Amino acid sequence: MSDNSPNRLPLRLGIAGLGTVGIGVVKIIRRQAQLLQDRAGHPVVITAVSARSKGKDRGVDLSAYAWEDDAVELAKRDDVDVFVELMGGHEGTAKDAVEAAIATGKDVVTANKALLAHHGHALALAAEAQGVRLRFEAAVAGGIPVIKALTEGLAGNEITRIMGVMNGTCNYILTQMQATGRGYNALFEECAELGYLEADPNLDVGGIDAGHKLSLLSSIAFGTQVNFEAVELEGIQRIQLEDIEHAAEMGYRIKLLGVAQMTGRGLEQRMSPCLVPDTSPLGQLEGGTNMIVIEGDAVEQIVLRGPGAGEGPTASAVLGDVMDIARGFRLATFGQAATTLRPVTGVKATKPAPYYLRMALFDKPGALAKVASVLGDAAVSIDRMRQISHARDNAPVLIVTHKCTRDALDTAIAGLADTGVVDGVPVAIRIEEQ
Repeated sequence: MSDNSPNRLPLRLGIAGLGTVGIGVVKIIRRQAQLLQDRAGHPVVITAVSARSKGKDRGVDLSAYAWEDDAVELAKRDDVDVFVELMGGHEGTAKDAVEAAIATGKDVVTANKALLAHHGHALALAAEAQGVRLRFEAAVAGGIPVIKALTEGLAGNEITRIMGVMNGTCNYILTQMQATGRGYNALFEECAELGYLEADPNLDVGGIDAGHKLSLLSSIAFGTQVNFEAVELEGIQRIQLEDIEHAAEMGYRIKLLGVAQMTGRGLEQRMSPCLVPDTSPLGQLEGGTNMIVIEGDAVEQIVLRGPGAGEGPTASAVLGDVMDIARGFRLATFGQAATTLRPVTGVKATKPAPYYLRMALFDKPGALAKVASVLGDAAVSIDRMRQISHARDNAPVLIVTHKCTRDALDTAIAGLADTGVVDGVPVAIRIEEQ
């Protein structure tokens, strides 16, 4: 709800973390001071900041702000009304500082999806018990206001499914593979040089970063406690240029796709490479852009598209939360009281789908027949099969299955290992028709 008599004194921010996003927030507040004041009804100012190194040149003069070496001490300062946490990490200083801010009655704005994916429910309970606000628009999909869409604009809908591309680095790699003909390893190195990768690259290419985001959206959409541990995760490390090319020949593109939906057995959350039609909105998504598709009983389907990271877009999301606080707007962290969020069982996807399989067969008589037999025994039927011409000791083979469950496919893949004709582990990618 909104406060009908907002405080006319300045809203004072303490910013912990002065990397790309933190400096972006500083720049917006300086550049748009009058606009923010006009829209909030009172000034929004920075009083104190904290980061690892005080002497680092960040391209912005920070001398007007008090400096704290310790973010926890920043969170406790009497001249800070809103603690803005932009450090990252789900343990250690970030967690301690957010907990300290809540305990001392501060509102909190964070971009830290890992922190909330692991501790979101506990932090929401603490914030609501203290009567403070915990906001995290910038934690999911950069500049796209998807949290606001779910908690506000779509509050009258029963959400039936969320689907989307939520990691710009992975989308950049996959689209550049198709556009340039370069392989995964070369583009991975390019992303490292450009600074696109997290300090631990596996957070990006392993699907973990996107999985964090999916778990937060699931909590809001389905009224459940955050359950990141139940997200099925598969990264893009095994996707090769030939997969990109073969998908294109069939009219598909490969995306690291997140899907969440409630089933009669529990909450299904998966983040994995999928083939999507190249004419679909997701199929046409290029570069580092993110896209979230939300389906509800009343609205049917909406598509949100925009920059998923970067200084300006993410800082914009941070300021969106700050401005809600400045205007006196109150809303439970995950859209409803944390005490009402249900614990939920995580389940694997059981809805049948067709799959793309790529494997290498040793050049032995009867190899294809053995593969077909193992697939048939696991109740996986073949829609199409193609053997690629080769000059190697093993022969690349592509198979598109009819619809089957992932359990049946996993049974088949395990059986293929015992045939003696398959070199290595097949690559299996779900075909998502949307």
